[in-house]
Amino acid sequence: MLFSLDVLRARKGDCLILHYGTKDDPHLALIDGGPRGVYGPSLKPRLQKIRAARGLGKKEPLDVDLLMVSHVDDDHIQGILDLTRDLIQDDPQLAQVLGFWHNSFENIIGDTPKELTAAFTNQFGAASMGGDPPDLTLDSEEDEEVVVSGLKVLASLQQGAQLRSDVVNNLNASLNLEFDGGLILADPEGEAIDMDNGLKFTVAGPMLPEIKALHKKHQEWLKELAKQGKTPADVLSAYVDKSVTNLSSIVVLAEAGGRRMLLTGDARGDKILEGLELVGLMEKGGTMHVDLLKVPHHGSSNNLEDDFFERITADHYVLSGDGEHGNPERESLQMLLDARGDDDYTVHLTYPIAEIDVERKKDWEKEQAKEKARQKKNPAKEVRPDWSPEEHGLQAFFDANENFKKKVSIVDKDQPHVIDLLDEVGL
Repeated sequence: MLFSLDVLRARKGDCLILHYGTKDDPHLALIDGGPRGVYGPSLKPRLQKIRAARGLGKKEPLDVDLLMVSHVDDDHIQGILDLTRDLIQDDPQLAQVLGFWHNSFENIIGDTPKELTAAFTNQFGAASMGGDPPDLTLDSEEDEEVVVSGLKVLASLQQGAQLRSDVVNNLNASLNLEFDGGLILADPEGEAIDMDNGLKFTVAGPMLPEIKALHKKHQEWLKELAKQGKTPADVLSAYVDKSVTNLSSIVVLAEAGGRRMLLTGDARGDKILEGLELVGLMEKGGTMHVDLLKVPHHGSSNNLEDDFFERITADHYVLSGDGEHGNPERESLQMLLDARGDDDYTVHLTYPIAEIDVERKKDWEKEQAKEKARQKKNPAKEVRPDWSPEEHGLQAFFDANENFKKKVSIVDKDQPHVIDLLDEVGL
């Protein structure tokens, strides 16, 4: 029986292929596609290799039993948009999408009024709506985070709408079939969903209270918009949670042949724990063990509590990120080391440690420059120290913890990185 996770290099994002079924009857689920620049050099060649290994003819597409977008952030959805565009316009024989899981953000909060889109376009330019917000240095760090979050949400609305059109209307795949076409939510009364061919999914996130909270924020925002003298940053402060798309991230426990993977998207660690308790996979305040954990939000320490790795233990930890936005963060790896120590487990990184540190340093210095600009306006503002490889770099951290370093496995840019929990996929 097959139950393997195929981990692809996806720059700052996620791109995963879940293999299941049997060698004689293999199946796969594609989970997220990374940001721009991942599909062409990484995802498409991998799908082509799998297709060729299965001996499919020129007119026989590779079946993608399930295409799942965990949430609508650009670093998860754009590569899938590149795939669907390719299937529609250029290479329809590459793959055939049979099922599609995606929580439409508009279905959660309602359509975004055109006035907001126009306001942001006028203030930050048309490019701001493309999923890659411009660098900003506003007087308030909180205002900056709110504006950037707002731009991401607006861009994700466009991307999500385009994706649904591509998959449902042009590729004729079913949308959220197991949920009668509605939102994918954790259900305390629900049972594991039989995905056929030996695979079961239990949805542990998002949870209904979070979805209701997002909808409430949207309604509050509409009221604020009706008032005069408000800037986009002002009105969004009542509308955008600092991790608004992450709160709607799909969290799934996948099971096959007695093995388990916890796939977390960019969900917050505390919400993952709450969701697992809600659906009965973990006792309140308890612990659980899985064979594989996709560490949430690329190893960002902002998404993890100190006890996260104590309460959820695994044999394999997957941290997807190339150092952009600082992820994976040294603090998160320290949390994992503190929780698991010299236990038997493997840490999977999608890029070499030295390459990750190059991007982490760039991000550090970019944020430091913003802090210095704010300090000029407000001398009380603190500025982080200069980057220190010894104090801030991952390389120095691993060098100082040799046993932990031996547990690291790096995704090779030229070879598949497949974590087999049952039979070997062998391709």
